[in-house]
Amino acid sequence: MGGLSIWHWLVFGVIVLLLFGKGRFSDMMGDVAKGIKSFKKGMADDDASPAAPKQIEGQRAPDPSVTPAPTAETESR
Repeated sequence: MGGLSIWHWLVFGVIVLLLFGKGRFSDMMGDVAKGIKSFKKGMADDDASPAAPKQIEGQRAPDPSVTPAPTAETESR
């Protein structure tokens, strides 16, 4: 008795179409599809770009062959 029959779903669908309208419902689904595409594109861009440190304009990049000078934190060990 607790299940929904096909008639319940048909009445529900008609009410939804009356409230939102055919055009508005398809526009809403199109917006959802655009959002999903944008999300996938953003995820692909994150995977494609390596995590390189940004260089401030006018400064040289640090030389990886040079070891940094000891700090107070490393000297206390």
